[in-house]
Amino acid sequence: MASYFLRRLLMAIPVMFFVALFVFLLLRLTPGDPAQAIAGDQATPAQLAAIRENLGLDKPLTSQFVAWIGAMAGGDFGHSLISQRPVLEMIGQRIGPTLALAVMAMIFTVVISLPLGVLAAWRHGGLVDRFVMALSVVGFSVPIFVIGYVLIAVFAVDLKWFPVQGYKPLSEGFGPFLHRILLPGLALSSFYIALVSRMTRASMLEVLREDYVRTARAKGLGERVVLFRHALRNAAIPILTVVGTGFAMMISGVVVTETVFNIPGLGRLVVDGVLARDYPLIQAIILLTAGTYVLINLLIDLSYALSDPRIRYQ
Repeated sequence: MASYFLRRLLMAIPVMFFVALFVFLLLRLTPGDPAQAIAGDQATPAQLAAIRENLGLDKPLTSQFVAWIGAMAGGDFGHSLISQRPVLEMIGQRIGPTLALAVMAMIFTVVISLPLGVLAAWRHGGLVDRFVMALSVVGFSVPIFVIGYVLIAVFAVDLKWFPVQGYKPLSEGFGPFLHRILLPGLALSSFYIALVSRMTRASMLEVLREDYVRTARAKGLGERVVLFRHALRNAAIPILTVVGTGFAMMISGVVVTETVFNIPGLGRLVVDGVLARDYPLIQAIILLTAGTYVLINLLIDLSYALSDPRIRYQ
């Protein structure tokens, strides 16, 4: 397995290179000028030219790309064009709230969707199945920002159980942290609860028709043991794939949730960077997000062997 892990890591290098090339060209070839964003609307052409020269934006694209790749190979992701601060430092200050939000949403997703999917498959065609399917349709159909505002109106404004907006880091205490992360975590997880519960239901329906499940029931095992120990474990591979991919999507797709709940995470930093045409900041965030996707996909592949001992990596 170690050689497989190393081989997959080496395969990630060309993937990350092409991601870097694509992001670099996409930012440079789309309309917009960072010098204009820095200098303002009243800047003269001479002032704009001086800013471009100072930032290195007047050089050929090939020279800019080679300089950027070379600096990243040495661990330097560059400085923000706007604040002049190292972009890794800016990302480090914002990644905590985003990770906390994604982890909380994933906890909600796993805790709620797996039992719902198993119950829907177990009671296939019944009221429970129809309720779970209707719930998943709502989760797919209603945008996250609508669910977020509904949660705020009910639990923060009317019942006053939670604050309307804001974020407290874990370092200020687990209670205040949990008090402010629950509602945004629940809002963000709504789509993934619908997705994973439908996937769990579909996988379980297929597994429950297998002979070994019938044999387990014939041996007199209880339904809970049959469902969660025998059937769910054999249906785990597609579920693990969706859960892992969903976690990566949460990290890169929390912009709306962070905006609704006023959480100072990576999503808002990306929006600020795009509006200001802050090339180094946007490039670094997209590259780190792509690296997260690659790492999570690798971990998903390795986790298959835990659910199915027949899988071997060479």
